[in-house]
Amino acid sequence: MTPKTDYAGVFAALPSPCLVLSTDLVIADANVAFCEVTGRSQAELLGQYLFDVFPDNPADAEADGVVTLKASLHRVLSSRQTDHMTLQKYDIPIAGNPEVFKERWWTAINVPVLDPDGKVAWIIHRSEDMTDVVRARGTGHPQTISPGREAAMEAELYARARQLQQLNEELRQAHARERRIAVALQEAMLHSPDLARHPDIAVRYLPATGSLNVCGDWYDAVDLPADRFTVAVGDVVGHGLMAATVMGRLRSALSAATRTVHGPAQALEALGLYARSVEGALAATAVQVLIDCHSQLLIYSSAGHPPPVLLHPDGSCELLDQATDPPLGARPEHVPRPQANVTFTPGDTLVLYTDGLIERRGEDIDVGLTRLTSTLAACTEFGAEHLADALLARLDLTSGADDDIAIVVVRLHGPTRRS
Repeated sequence: MTPKTDYAGVFAALPSPCLVLSTDLVIADANVAFCEVTGRSQAELLGQYLFDVFPDNPADAEADGVVTLKASLHRVLSSRQTDHMTLQKYDIPIAGNPEVFKERWWTAINVPVLDPDGKVAWIIHRSEDMTDVVRARGTGHPQTISPGREAAMEAELYARARQLQQLNEELRQAHARERRIAVALQEAMLHSPDLARHPDIAVRYLPATGSLNVCGDWYDAVDLPADRFTVAVGDVVGHGLMAATVMGRLRSALSAATRTVHGPAQALEALGLYARSVEGALAATAVQVLIDCHSQLLIYSSAGHPPPVLLHPDGSCELLDQATDPPLGARPEHVPRPQANVTFTPGDTLVLYTDGLIERRGEDIDVGLTRLTSTLAACTEFGAEHLADALLARLDLTSGADDDIAIVVVRLHGPTRRS
C-alpha cells in the first residue's frame, strides 16, 4: 500500500526558503529554511502582510525590492502563470532590531497554486539567498561558503538564467511589439508624479480580462497649496486603445483644471465642457475628492460615478453620495455641478474605485456596494497597500474581471503628516 504523502512535512523540509502567500499577500506558511535565512520564527511571520514584515531599507535611496517583488506577485495573480525573478538586492531588517537592515541578494520564483475553477488560491514564493556569491564575485576574495553550497548557488543562477532566456524568447514571439506599445501608452497616461510624495496612497489598475492591457479607467492625484491635495478616478466607456486615448485626454484635462479652479465641482464642470469636444468621451464618469489635511475636510463632486467610501476605524462605512450628477457631457446645456463635504478623523481611510470593482452581471448595484462595504469593514487595521491587495483578493478580482478596474486607497492623516 502506497503511504499517503505528508505535503506539510515535505514543504517544511524543502532546502530552499519558501513561503505560501494568500492572494492578498499575507504569509500563510513559511518553511524552516525561510525562517533560518531571515532569522524569523513562524510565529513572527504567519498572518502578516509580506511587505509589513519585509519593507525596503529606508537607508538605501535606490532600494526597489518591494516594488519589484510586488510587481512579480501581481503578475502571477493576473496571469496565473509562474514568474521568474532576476537577481535582485533586497535588504531585510535584523530580527529583534527592525530599524537596522542587513544586505541581502536573492533570486526567486513565484508560482501560482490554482483552485478547481482555475483561479489563483495561493502563491508559493521560493527564494535563494545569493549574498555570499555576489560579495565574493565583487571582491575577488575566496568564498567563505562550503563547496557544496557554492555549487548549489552557481547551479541556481545558471538555471534561472536559462529559464529567463526561454521566457524572453516566448515573449518576443507573442506579439511583443504590440503589447509593449500598449503597456507603455497606459503607463505614460497613468503616470502621476505627485503620488510619489504620498506613501499612504495606494493605487491599483486592472484591465478587463482578455483586453490588450489598456483600458478607459484611470486615477490621479494632484498636490495643492495649504496642505491640500485631490484624488480622482474616472471611467471611459469601452476598452482598448481608443478608450485609453480618450481616457488620457480627459485625465490630463481634469489635472489641469484642478490646478486653476477652487474645488472639485468646478473642475468637473470644466471637464464636462471639454468632454463635449472629445469623440468617445460622452457618458464618461469621474469623481474627485479634495482632501484638506489642515481642516480635516473632504470636499467632493461626482459626474455619474459610483460613490467613494469613507472607512472609519470601527468598521463603519460612509458613502460619499451627496453630490452626484449626470456623466460628463450628458446635459445639452451647461449647469453647475453639485459639491458636498464631510469631515474625517485621522486614521480613517478613503477608497475611490471604478464600477468594475462592484458591478456583476445581472446583479443590482446596491448588492455590489454592500459587498464592498462589508469587505472594507474587515480591513480597518490595514495600511493602504495591504488594503488595496486585500480588497481585490477578497472580492475575487486578483485575476481581473469582465470590466476594467481602478482603485485609489488613501489613509487619512491630520496636518502634521501628508497622506
